[in-house]
Amino acid sequence: MKVSIAPSLLAADFARLADALAIAEAGGADLVHVDVMDGHFVPNLTIGPPVLRALRRATRLPLDVHLMIENPERTLSEYLDAGADWVSVHVEGTRHLQKCLAAIRRAGAKAGAALNPATPAPALAAAWADLDYAVVMSVNPGWGGQPFLSSSVEKVRELRSDAREAGARLAIEVDGGVNAENAGALALAGAEILVAGTAVYGDLDPAGAIARLRQAAMAPVQA
Repeated sequence: MKVSIAPSLLAADFARLADALAIAEAGGADLVHVDVMDGHFVPNLTIGPPVLRALRRATRLPLDVHLMIENPERTLSEYLDAGADWVSVHVEGTRHLQKCLAAIRRAGAKAGAALNPATPAPALAAAWADLDYAVVMSVNPGWGGQPFLSSSVEKVRELRSDAREAGARLAIEVDGGVNAENAGALALAGAEILVAGTAVYGDLDPAGAIARLRQAAMAPVQA
């Protein structure tokens, strides 16, 4: 089993995003996580399609775009056109989940659905056939640097079990408060993609932090 590491630009210096992308590449990251917030679904505001388009030009890494927005079906095509390789929408943010997932796949990107901490794993039961990955939020979305919710480990385990029982092949991504202390437990529970913001860009050696996080995730899996 491989665990992929996706540094989150939310924790990077927004005035030096190109440098943050270079760090991710130097550290051997698998993806770059890009949080899009609209000030409605979550209280924060971040970036939109023009910045995403600039990020696409500045890196070879796949862009994992997390749409923390209401009614993503209205603007989804703009993020796909801007160069998103992976796109996740929140089940709590749309009444048209299947429509969104189908549109993402038609555009050639990987389709994901994200679950807030209070949303149970069975909320994805009707979407297995349309998903390439599921995102377990291990903090309440909106701000970086929040403490990890330990209940997320069991949620990952439950989601992995449900997907296996349904015969669904999808990756599980965990986003929020991920660090070297919880990475191993998440990987053992079935997480395959770990999003890390502060644990990477808050470290004095962010490129090295990516390697250390991967090592911490893989250690119990390989034992």
